[in-house]
Amino acid sequence: MKRARVMINGAIHFGYAQNDFTLMLDDGRIVEHHEVQWLPPLVPRTTFALGLNYADHARELAFKAPDEPLVFLKPANTFIGHRAHTVRPADATYMHYECELGVVIGRRCRNVSRDQAYAYVAGYTVGNDYAIRDYLENYYRPNLPVKGRDTCTPLGPWLVSADQVPDPMNLRLTTSVNGVLTQQGNTRDMIFDIPTLIAWLSAFMTLEAGDLILTGTPEGLVDARPGDEIVTEIEQVGRLVNTVVSESAYFKVKSLQEQA
Repeated sequence: MKRARVMINGAIHFGYAQNDFTLMLDDGRIVEHHEVQWLPPLVPRTTFALGLNYADHARELAFKAPDEPLVFLKPANTFIGHRAHTVRPADATYMHYECELGVVIGRRCRNVSRDQAYAYVAGYTVGNDYAIRDYLENYYRPNLPVKGRDTCTPLGPWLVSADQVPDPMNLRLTTSVNGVLTQQGNTRDMIFDIPTLIAWLSAFMTLEAGDLILTGTPEGLVDARPGDEIVTEIEQVGRLVNTVVSESAYFKVKSLQEQA
């Protein structure tokens, strides 16, 4: 099952993929993709994000690969949907995308073994967790201005049920900027795989249904400028389209919308 959350005529619906062009809404209507506003496919309860979870990305940044998972938390205000806009601050000199596989927990768990881990996964989604290097104090524990800003994490378009992704540790990830391929990798190259992450987190805290784990990004980062269309794609999971906009353009449009 591939399920989205969308808004149409001011109402939020679940939508289910029919083909590359249409959705079936939860009220039975069939709508075309361009007729809806795409929202994040879930409202995450708690979001865990991995830093430096691909060895090639660690080398790209001249860091040693970590000995244990480097995890930070992300607030809910960061998430936007497919085809939404991400703001690049006026003072930023380097802002890059991060194509990431998102793992959604399906039910409460504690002290889960690696062998049991997949039984607690509801499904998968695509995340693009932008970072602004100007604001970065420490790659090992990114600070809030880097990873806690409004609009900095597009998510979606789909939540794909776990049974539709038989081997999540062998999925191709790619990013393109304005149609040019700039990043490619494979989930098999994670330093800490999905079962390890679930076992590690659940060893000291209870995970709940709706928790989200963003599993890190491979090498291939490029500065994203206002006007750039960024497409982050993970095979079997989805193709997430996002546009970078300037601070002035974003807040001008938002002001006009609020006045309407």
